[in-house]
Amino acid sequence: MRRFACVILLAVAACTGSVTSQPQRFIVFFQEWSAAIGPEAEKAITAAAQYAKDHPADAVKVTGYADTTGSAAANVYMSHARAQVVADQLITDGVDQARIAVDAAGATGYALSSQESRRAGIVIGGP
Repeated sequence: MRRFACVILLAVAACTGSVTSQPQRFIVFFQEWSAAIGPEAEKAITAAAQYAKDHPADAVKVTGYADTTGSAAANVYMSHARAQVVADQLITDGVDQARIAVDAAGATGYALSSQESRRAGIVIGGP
């Protein structure tokens, strides 16, 4: 009986729109001072594009990051270039350009390696 009640509650919540899905996140890493997409980055973007196509109502946000090497202006430029190249590949892979927002975060710190900072994050869905 309890399982049945949970199923009904979930169905009612889904019908009323009160169940929200968690955003899906994908990370694309880059080499130092590069916005070139390598094979591993391409796999991540392909997976993100497929998820986005499977969830056509969800917005897509791409945010680029850079490590702390270089000037603040250069890091904003690099983070934007990384975000834009990822967005362009998503579009090539079939995601509607109108769904994609691009943001440049500039330089960001890291915990273990500067590789963590040389990335673009793709977030699909969520609030």
